[in-house]
Formats: sequence, structure tokens, C-alpha cells
Amino acid sequence: MMVYDMVTSAAENQELLSKVDDVAAELRDLLEKSVKKNLTKDMLFSGGIDTSILATIVTKDVRIRGFTCAFKEANALDIKYAKLMAKRLNIEHYMNPFGEKEVYEAIPDVVKVLDSFDPMEVRNSITINIGLRFAKTYGSTKLITGDGADELFAGYHMYYKHVGNKEKLTAMLKKMWSIMAFSAGTLGKNLGIEVKQPFLDPEVQKFAMTMDPRYNVQEERGEVWGKWILRKAYEDVLPPEVRWRDKNPIEVGSGTTILPRYLAKKISDSDFAAKKKKILETDNVTIRDKEQLIYYEAYREAVGVPHAKDPDARTCPQCNSNVADNAVVCRTCGAYPIAAGGRSITNENAYADDK
Repeated sequence: MMVYDMVTSAAENQELLSKVDDVAAELRDLLEKSVKKNLTKDMLFSGGIDTSILATIVTKDVRIRGFTCAFKEANALDIKYAKLMAKRLNIEHYMNPFGEKEVYEAIPDVVKVLDSFDPMEVRNSITINIGLRFAKTYGSTKLITGDGADELFAGYHMYYKHVGNKEKLTAMLKKMWSIMAFSAGTLGKNLGIEVKQPFLDPEVQKFAMTMDPRYNVQEERGEVWGKWILRKAYEDVLPPEVRWRDKNPIEVGSGTTILPRYLAKKISDSDFAAKKKKILETDNVTIRDKEQLIYYEAYREAVGVPHAKDPDARTCPQCNSNVADNAVVCRTCGAYPIAAGGRSITNENAYADDK
């Protein structure tokens, strides 16, 4: 059971909610303008609230070609919602149920382009890379993604327990904004595809960063929701099952969340132990699990052994790469915290201690 630390009084929250229509209207206006500036007919389409909002706006001007990818070995949640919204918005919808072969083909590209063997980053970006390649086979050179909505409008579960706590939400969001990064643009550039990200428009970012953060996390229907203001801004156009869809990271929606278990079956315990020991001895790199081993072997072949480009700057004790002074996660290997005993960053433990 989640314990909340709400500090907003009922009267104060009522006053806050009395202005929600105006706040929502301003957000809609800014998103409409941003989509117009980034207008293109193609979209990586998950059927989640973020891409569904953008698709609702885009369809006012052009018919969308939506590209949805899902790991066919898993129960990918995106399929159901993407089909629902594609039918509702008359989207020209293309599904790509990818398998193990496509996963292994994507890994070298992802680790090289992103300069990372962080399991969560690679796991999420495999789907993006496959989606971009899939869209390219249909001639796509520009496409829209929903990047930035979760980071700007508190979509992640770690915010929920702070519903009503303006000070805490502000601090956590500021930290997120200082480190947020998105792989789609980098992966797209590598493939010759221009990635459009309407939520990251400067005016939308400014609005999100100056808005009272309590509009992002609110209780409704007996539950606490992130991105609440986005849900309210488009409650008249999104069906309830999409409007009140829980936040699912890319890996969950697309099914690549099963890759740690799936890939672990490909390596015996004895082989893993031997390779882990050898890599530590020869490369001075700590390998935490079998999934990461697969990514690291691809990384070592494509990029080389990780090392500090500036030995006088802060480095990660698990992979020797430089890390920013304010970083809590190593972007190269995914160590969290950045310490000898750090675990892999996951959707469950991400920033759980709110350091």
C-alpha cells in the first residue's frame, strides 16, 4: 500500500481545482501550436495518453500513419490501445510484431549509437530502434513521438506518493528536468529520420516548468494519477480506457520488459560466471546480470572497452566512464546509485529514494 504525504489542505486543493479549466485550456493551446510547428503524418504510436493526444491534434490536418511495435513473445499492452485509437482516429495503422531475431539485430545499433549498455536504456530503445526502422521501410523521413510528457508532467509512479506536496514535487521534477534525455532523436538521426517531439517545444516546457506541480498529480476515481492535467485537458476527446490508462514505460507497453528473463535463458550460469570474471579482470567492468552481459559484449565489439575520457573528472566505479557531477545513474552501464555496489536502474527502483 502506498503512503501519501499530502500537505495541501482541502480548501487549498479546492482553490487549485477551481482554476483547472483555465490551466487545461492554456495547455491545449500550447500543444496545438507545437504540433502545428512539428506537423508530419508519421508517428511512433503506442496508443498511450501521450501519443493519443498528439494523434488527436494531428488528425485535424492530416491522416496519420501510425507505427506500433511489440515483442511477440510477450503480452504487449500497447497493441490493444493502439488498435482502439487507430480505429477511433482513422489512423493508417501498421503493426510490427517483432521477434528474437529483430532484438538481436537491434542491439549492436542501439549500444553503439547511444554509447550505452545500460539494460533499461537498451531495453526501451530496442523498441524505438525497431519502430524507426519499420517506419523507414514505408518511406518515413520524419515522424512524431510522445517524448517528454512523462518527464514534464510527472507521469512516473515515483511522484504519486507526494500528491499535494508542492515542495517535494517541485524538487523531484526539477531534478528530472536537469537530467532527462531521449534516445529517439539520436537513433532517428542515425537512420536518416527526423524525430519531432511536440512535448519538448520550448513553450510547452516553459509552461510545464512554471505550472503548479500539484496539477500533475491528483486523486480522482479513488486513485492517484500522474499527468493529471493532460488527462483533464483532453477528457472530452479521449475514451476513458485511454484517458485513465496507467503509465506504462516503453518496455512494458511493447513487451521488452521480459527481456531480462528471456535473454537470461540463453546463457548458462557457468558461462555467465566465467565471462563476468574475465570481463572484470581484463576490462575492469562489473557485469551485474546476463542481460547486461549480452549488451556489453555488443558494446565492446562496437565501441570498445569503456574508459574515462577525463580521468580527473567523476567516474563510475563499475564501468570507468565519466559521469556528470549531478548524476545519480551512470548513462553508460546503468549503475544506480553510482557506486561499486550499485544495482541496475529499473522502472521499479528509479529514484525511489528521491536523492
